[in-house]
Parts: sequence; C-alpha cells; structure tokens
Amino acid sequence: MFGPESRYVDLQDAVLVLADGREIAYKRRRFVPKPSEHQPIGVVVVAPADRLDLVATRGLGDPEQFWRVCDANGALEPGDLMQAGRRLTIPQPTP
Repeated sequence: MFGPESRYVDLQDAVLVLADGREIAYKRRRFVPKPSEHQPIGVVVVAPADRLDLVATRGLGDPEQFWRVCDANGALEPGDLMQAGRRLTIPQPTP
C-alpha cells in the first residue's frame, strides 16, 4: 500500500468490523519519535522562500523525505520549520 520510503510502511494493518459485518482496513497510529532519538548527519540553513521539500532534497537527496526533517526537528507541521535563517537538523535515514 505504501512505498518503501513512506513513513507509514512499517505500521501494522488493522481491521475494524462494523456492526453490520463490513470490514474497514486501516493502518495503526504512527507515533512520532522524539528529536533526540534521531542520529544527525548535518544541518541545513533555511533560505528565504525555501520549502521543506527543497531542504529535504539538499540534506537527504529526496524531496519526499521531508517528514524525516520534520521528525528530527520536532515539527508536526512542515510550515513551522520554514523561517529563513533557521538551522534544521538533517537526520540519518533509518530503514
């Protein structure tokens, strides 16, 4: 269902059975790791008019890994990280 680089790939599947017998499949909740649980590999300074996908490309080589930057910097909302001059920790990607 999710690609190998998705933040949801390792989450367990679950099934909700409704009163009428219908089943609804879903992924279990993802708990965001604490920033201290990440191994930093570098720092990127946010440039004016930067976007998190650009930061992830510079730091990790993949714009779709923006969520790793969010996790490593304790942000649930990507926009919270996008102040020019802010230093963002780039985490070691984990399998």
